[in-house]
Amino acid sequence: MCTVCGCSESETQLSPDNSHSDSHTHDDSHHHYGHGASHSHAPGFTQSRMVQIEQDILGKNNEYARANRQLFSNKGILALNLVSSPGSGKTSLLTRTLQTLKNELPITVIEGDQQTNQDAERIRATGVSAIQINTGKGCHLNAQQVGHAIEHLAPADASMLFIENVGNLVCPAAFDLGEAHKVAILSITEGEDKPIKYPDMFYAADLLILNKVDLLPYLDFDIDQCINYARQVNPRIQIIQLSAKNGDGMNAWYQWLRLTHQTKLIGFQATSS
Repeated sequence: MCTVCGCSESETQLSPDNSHSDSHTHDDSHHHYGHGASHSHAPGFTQSRMVQIEQDILGKNNEYARANRQLFSNKGILALNLVSSPGSGKTSLLTRTLQTLKNELPITVIEGDQQTNQDAERIRATGVSAIQINTGKGCHLNAQQVGHAIEHLAPADASMLFIENVGNLVCPAAFDLGEAHKVAILSITEGEDKPIKYPDMFYAADLLILNKVDLLPYLDFDIDQCINYARQVNPRIQIIQLSAKNGDGMNAWYQWLRLTHQTKLIGFQATSS
């Protein structure tokens, strides 16, 4: 159970991409995680006990995250954790990004959703390998799930790994997956006050993408106020405005990816020489 948010992770399943390589075919193609049924704050649980359980869960997650981060470092993999609420356009942004960069950089994807393989199938349609993690009642990915998915996905050295988290602006903020950066995607259809309503997520992110800016003429959305709120929560956050639908601003995103990957590659080459 996840006492941090109250969700159940008992139904989590990992569905490898078997369409690209026979080496990814396993009899145990659905793997179960978790610690039992979904819970509430049961009678008899003191506040101090709940805090201790939460600390234990996050501590265990951080151990797996450190292992993931070490693997990424050893292999020179740039891992990015894409986080947002449902409907922000994460998958549309990702598929357009893959179509542009897949011949320039080696890329793999981990998809997180409560149910269905639809997003992973959209990714695979671009020609990029992807693994779907279905979390069941769980509302976020954790580092153990990501580590297990990496074993099946086997990303190449000096590659880029996108982790598309479950749509949720709360719980994914607390769970380190071993990524280099959290990238928060906020659609302008959601309202400019989201950064101050969900400050932990925007504080944890290194980059904020304001998506669907093509709709600005049709919405009452104060983009300057949204940026002010984001920087009020996190003064160091970088911000890119774009439309994954018509391509406006996408070059700034691609440039950020290229520079971030190049920085990772330089560090990898320095330690490998």
